[in-house]
Amino acid sequence: MDADRDKPLPEKSHSFSSRDDPKTESKEDNKEHQPEPVKPNVEQDAPEKDGVDSPSAPEQPSEGHADPEIAADAIGIEIKEEDLEHPPELKLQESPPPPLPLDLSKLSEEIDQYISALSTSKGQESIPPDVPNSAEQYAILVEAKVADYDSIDSPIKWSRLTEEDSASFLEAVTRISSLSKALSKFSSEFKYAYSINRVGGVLQRAMSYLEEEFRSLVEDYKIQEQSTSSTSNQESEQNAPLDLEENDFPGYSEEILSDLVRMSKTMIAGGHEQECCQVYFVARRNVIEESLHKLGFEKYSIDDVQKMQWESLEREIVTWIKTFKQFTTIHFSGERKLSDKVFPDQPSLSESLFCSLSHGITIQLLNFAEAVALTKRAAEKLFKFLDIYEALRDILPMIESLFPEERMNEVKTEASIIKGHLGEAMISIFVELENSIKADSGKTPVPGGAIHPLTRYTMNYLKYACEYKETLEQVFREHQKIERADSATGSDFSYNSQAQNPDKEVVKQSPFQTQIMKVMDLLDANLDGKSKLYKDHSLSLIFMMNNGRYMLQKIRGSNEISSLMGDSWCRKRSSDLRQYHKSYQRETWGKLLSCLQPDGLMVNGKVVKPILKERFKSFNVMFDEIHKTQSTWVVSDEQLQSELRVSISNMVIPAYRSFLGRFSQVFTPGRQTEKYVKYQPEDIETYIDELFDGNGAPAGRKKQ
Repeated sequence: MDADRDKPLPEKSHSFSSRDDPKTESKEDNKEHQPEPVKPNVEQDAPEKDGVDSPSAPEQPSEGHADPEIAADAIGIEIKEEDLEHPPELKLQESPPPPLPLDLSKLSEEIDQYISALSTSKGQESIPPDVPNSAEQYAILVEAKVADYDSIDSPIKWSRLTEEDSASFLEAVTRISSLSKALSKFSSEFKYAYSINRVGGVLQRAMSYLEEEFRSLVEDYKIQEQSTSSTSNQESEQNAPLDLEENDFPGYSEEILSDLVRMSKTMIAGGHEQECCQVYFVARRNVIEESLHKLGFEKYSIDDVQKMQWESLEREIVTWIKTFKQFTTIHFSGERKLSDKVFPDQPSLSESLFCSLSHGITIQLLNFAEAVALTKRAAEKLFKFLDIYEALRDILPMIESLFPEERMNEVKTEASIIKGHLGEAMISIFVELENSIKADSGKTPVPGGAIHPLTRYTMNYLKYACEYKETLEQVFREHQKIERADSATGSDFSYNSQAQNPDKEVVKQSPFQTQIMKVMDLLDANLDGKSKLYKDHSLSLIFMMNNGRYMLQKIRGSNEISSLMGDSWCRKRSSDLRQYHKSYQRETWGKLLSCLQPDGLMVNGKVVKPILKERFKSFNVMFDEIHKTQSTWVVSDEQLQSELRVSISNMVIPAYRSFLGRFSQVFTPGRQTEKYVKYQPEDIETYIDELFDGNGAPAGRKKQ
């Protein structure tokens, strides 16, 4: 490549006077390309025209730039004004000497000296020096090198250049840029017009090449990422975010970063800051959008979100949360470090680029969250709303250090609006839960006194909701002031609301605690009404025990909801269950035990046999009916079922065994005894153990 750069150039004029191809120039223009003939006694006195050299001194620098009119008077030639711009064609022709190889280091030194001279001249307001031949020669060299690298047929990619070649090229571009800047300060001077255009053209082509190669390097991460992913398995892909977090500049090697830094400095120094920033912004924006796509996040409008089925939207929310967390905690941090690295001497530029990139993505992500918050409210949406709310609350503070205060305040404001919409939606969901409980007024009792579906749904809903206890406390504290006219209670929340517990103590309740209490009170009232749908009072008591026990277990099984309801509520619920139990025993088995009372059986010290027979017959019929009926009843909680059976056995079997032992001998052994003594105590115990199974097995025969 260096050999290409040092090869002999085509024969050209070594001055900036040469403008176009000689074949297309006018005759007058061609005069400027011809060497000046030798004139006696004029070599030292005649001024050098713009870019025209004496053959005896082809590359002599212009030292005495005297006024052309004065020089003309000295040699007795009349020069018209237009001849100053277009020197007359010289008659004497002489073949130019063969071109010598250009010394780049010497040319570079001369250009640096000329730039310094121009700067000094501008400051002192003295006559600026003419453009030396070395400027044109240097422009030719740079132009040839750019043409070599940026060839249409076989362009040379930056990554193929050696460190020496790339450094030499950037140094040349920087120098030609400095020359262009120095000359442009004299744009009002006509003699610099061509030079400014010539150098500017070379600089523009060099910058175009740099711009394209800069773009290629910024996008170079794709090649590395594809080669990595082609050999990685699914497990390594799942671990990618961790690797990304450890790498300050994901996807870029140190060599590429070094090239990007040098190229950005060169482009900015050459007045192409806007082009450099635009290339960087577009390339990195494409990278970010590709990352979004790989994470599965798609850009949806508010209308798109509103039209989605909830099942589909749920999946999109899960993806959004994953994407939001990864971008705010990993990608944005890496993006900030990357821009600072690529533009180390331009902190404000680096910050502006980062803000433009990340702010746009942040707003795009927030727009999705806002669209979700504006969807139709429904109870099943509560938990995803909470997930979004927590993501906004917990993650945004982590990126405050990355954004300037003004941009961060804008993001905070947008996030605050979304959180407000989500908060209002969540409070409204609880209001609708209240209303749905009150509106559940079905007239069909649950078979067997089992747990009502409303109880299961409400308690499970509250249990899962209370897993977000801290967040819901915050939601109700910050967003509670909404219209509750549609609420079953019809009252606003009060943060200092008070409740009186069973121990007559006044307890302050938080807004969310008040809400949970209201829901529970409504559920209690609804279940009490449903228990009255049963014609059998004993079954209504089983219903209340089933549902009350289920509620108590759910409360005790969750620390979050248990802390909200409090120990006093649990104690009262347990007390209510014991009372239901006692009432059931009295209602069902008290009547049965009345058959086993000895009162009225003895007259004058003797057992009245007909009355005894009637007592045994009544007991048998009543027990058969209880077994037949209550074996179809349902007590799904094993502990409650066992407690009921044990209490019934302890109540019935001792009394029956005592009664049987005392009066069974009155009957004549044989058929009479079998007719009236239908059950032995062991049989009674067996049949009691069949109660509350929901099977309805008959109990007409004794167990063998």
